Amino acid sequence: MKTVAFHTLGCKLNFAETSTIARQFEQNGFSKTDFENGADVFVINTCSVTEDANRECRRIVRNALRNSPEAFVIVTGCYAQLKPEEIANIKGVDLVLGTNEKFNSLTFMNGGHKKEKAEIHSCEIENANTFIGSYSTDKTRTFLKVQDGCDYNCSYCTIPLARGASRSDSIENVVSNAKKITEQEIKEIVLTGVNIGDFRNSNKNFLSLITELDKVEGISRFRISSIEPNLLSDEIIEFVANSEKFVPHFHIPLQSGSNKILSLMHRRYMSELYSERVQKIKSLMPQCCIGVDVIEGFPGETENDFLDTYNFISSLDISYLHVFTYSERENTEAITFKPVVSMEERRKRNKILRNLSAVKQQKFYSENIGTERTVLFEEENKNGFLFGFTENYIKVKTKFNSDLINELREVYLSEIDFDGNVLCEMETAAQTLNLKS
Repeated sequence: MKTVAFHTLGCKLNFAETSTIARQFEQNGFSKTDFENGADVFVINTCSVTEDANRECRRIVRNALRNSPEAFVIVTGCYAQLKPEEIANIKGVDLVLGTNEKFNSLTFMNGGHKKEKAEIHSCEIENANTFIGSYSTDKTRTFLKVQDGCDYNCSYCTIPLARGASRSDSIENVVSNAKKITEQEIKEIVLTGVNIGDFRNSNKNFLSLITELDKVEGISRFRISSIEPNLLSDEIIEFVANSEKFVPHFHIPLQSGSNKILSLMHRRYMSELYSERVQKIKSLMPQCCIGVDVIEGFPGETENDFLDTYNFISSLDISYLHVFTYSERENTEAITFKPVVSMEERRKRNKILRNLSAVKQQKFYSENIGTERTVLFEEENKNGFLFGFTENYIKVKTKFNSDLINELREVYLSEIDFDGNVLCEMETAAQTLNLKS
């Protein structure tokens, strides 16, 4: 039996799509193996959000061939869509598949014989108008793709060039995939897409989608991945606040706290709207976790603009940051913007925001000490400890016990350890619950 190995770079959406490609191979007689073990076929699903992702792809191809020099190497994903010729020139790559072709790997392999020159099957991104639903079935949590592409054209972003226009699955298909996931005994589904708040199909929107998913039996938790603040309506927030399945956790891209920079980025909101969204969430769900994306070092970002961002985020009742250093991308409007922020200054600003993130997370965790939460424990044994996440996305740690894997347990959050994880006491929670009953 031939073996196939996968490596995924980038976002949760890529992981969902890789799982779908993996199922296609397994249904056609391939055995899935770990990338480090070597394989007959390697599939690398790429990202191209930053230049580092491009360099990482080249490194992964070299590592694959070091283990299996005669392996057939397929590269797909965003980098493959944007720069197929560049990938084709990487020594050892046999097949480059663009956005429309990524789910047709087996068709284009033609037996999987090594090639003198890589074969390219890319497409004009305007032709990327199909939607193929994807979901992963790994571990205790799965990513379910409900939407793809983006119509926003932010001045720094290559995603519309790599994934095309916004398009969505049907609610019927999403619900059907959610029901298939229940057969794997998975407890939590994370809804993912490029711009999931823009979900629209047959006059139905994102609120319509989550309303139907809330009715699916067998799934204990639904978690919404990144959603734009201008698409996060009062109705969605109120729905989550009243749902027993949709957990109190939002990840809301901010990118900058400076209205000047938001305008240069072509974002569709100002900082005032963002602040209103956070306040609305916290008024209904005081212990809700709110994650924030922020880009520092955008061209034209002065020290005062950066301070506006820092002070704005400091004032928000949020829980953590994902900090991105601005990276110049070809074929974007922002690459022409001046003045350019020096790399030294970008690194300094990145460190400042990461420190702010640590402060925000510590404060959020501290506010939850002494409360009872529900934890979904994961399967990995890390040095004798088991980890999991509460419904409001607090990372919890306890001594390893295989009986807890993929289990939802009521716990009492007792203290924060030196690594920043929250320790829990299951016995205390059980006693408290017995007293209540």
